[in-house]
Amino acid sequence: MIKNSVKKLGLINTMEGYSYLALLFIGMPLKYYMDFPVAVKIFGILHGVLFVTFCLLLLTSWQKTKWKFSENIIFFLAVLIPFGTFFTSRKIQSYE
Repeated sequence: MIKNSVKKLGLINTMEGYSYLALLFIGMPLKYYMDFPVAVKIFGILHGVLFVTFCLLLLTSWQKTKWKFSENIIFFLAVLIPFGTFFTSRKIQSYE
């Protein structure tokens, strides 16, 4: 059960990182260079849903695995930093 929760967290962590990159490098250029603002709404909603899902899975994994509070803070802050999720994915996979 614990392994499954951490595995889901790692998957959402990676997907959230890619959705952020898609928002920055696909959605934003489409909005400002191609005059297609709907792209940002689509990628923004996708990124937002994945971010909220990540936060919920982080809380669930923290309760099940009894990680240190400091590790959870690092995982959460990494999501807020561009490319941060890719640096923490190895650490999350080490708990599987």
